[in-house]
Amino acid sequence: MFMARQPIFNKAMKIYGYELLFRSDANSGKFEGASAMAATASVVGNLFEQGIDRVVGTAKAFINFDYDFIMSDYIELIKPDALIIEVLETVKVDGTLMNRIEYLKNQGYQIALDDFEEGYDAYPLVPLADIIKYDIRITPLDTLVSDVRRALSEKKTLLAEKIETESEFRQASDMGFHLFQGYFFSKPAIVTGFSVRRSSKEQYFMLLKELKKEEPSYDIMTEIIETDVNLAYRFMKVISHKKGESAFHSIRYALVRMGLTDLERWINILMLQDIAHNKPLELMTLSLVRSRFGEFVADNSIYKNRKKEISMMCLFSTLDALLDQPMEKALEGMLISGDVFDALVYGKGSLKPFCSLMLSYEQGDWAQVHQYAEAIRLNTGLLYEGYLESVQWAYKVLTFME
Repeated sequence: MFMARQPIFNKAMKIYGYELLFRSDANSGKFEGASAMAATASVVGNLFEQGIDRVVGTAKAFINFDYDFIMSDYIELIKPDALIIEVLETVKVDGTLMNRIEYLKNQGYQIALDDFEEGYDAYPLVPLADIIKYDIRITPLDTLVSDVRRALSEKKTLLAEKIETESEFRQASDMGFHLFQGYFFSKPAIVTGFSVRRSSKEQYFMLLKELKKEEPSYDIMTEIIETDVNLAYRFMKVISHKKGESAFHSIRYALVRMGLTDLERWINILMLQDIAHNKPLELMTLSLVRSRFGEFVADNSIYKNRKKEISMMCLFSTLDALLDQPMEKALEGMLISGDVFDALVYGKGSLKPFCSLMLSYEQGDWAQVHQYAEAIRLNTGLLYEGYLESVQWAYKVLTFME
């Protein structure tokens, strides 16, 4: 089983929900008949048993359903306040289906029309739909002006999918769209003559440089932290969640108690949090999920002895977007290996399979996932639980950061 999620934002760039992408077989494209039913039932069953909040937190889960699954009772395993029922564009509409959708709406479920490209007035499910999703690669924004105006007059929620640039986000927002899906949020807005906010960046690099030494000095690291009240505050907030401790009487004592491995991990995370100011929280979440997922993937591959390096690489994979700089510039001055640099900047080298697998997984390109997993000798059967654990870990870290 494979499952990933794609974020859906509102106009304020806050998370509204996640579309869940899944397959039971990495070598198949789309399912038909019984296999589609089985795959969807497996995902819905797992979400019910383990708790949907493991995957989407308090946000909505958007899940595609075909005709047979809509007619089944499985949907009702998930509460209406957590689920958006996406009706696939290939679903045959008949009286039985419409009666079932009316019933589900009466139970409190919201209905979304996926990749809508039908005639607005002619398509029979439009009156029952709460959300209409437009794939702007199939139906460009400029062609939707009249449909958008009509939908807004009928109080429909409009979702623009496959938004890849900030200008597309702005255009869709100005047109009246309410929700936005795509990876535009994870791309840098690079402009000339910019001034990047560098709060504590030098201190972070100094700490990481000290941590790379054969025998790091706690005295030197303490001095670095104590020169920046913001960094000291953030560090003590994090270390204060350590179990079994009543109080830390000094920064140095707290550093010793944390230990070098955890300290390096938290310094990386604190740095990203600090430079992520005025960026969508989902960008920080994505960095953390990738970091944990990358470590998991490495630990179960032939690169097990490099899992910390790969975890850091995945953590920094959004650094260009966080700093609004080209990746090469964003990595300037950081003590990272040539392999990490080549993978993040040029998309090549020995660590490329990890970056490619990570991106393919997020996009639901399961065939590519299978290909890159084979290259690093990874059992793809482990990915589902590894991804869920990574999402949970990211939520936990962000809670501690508050």
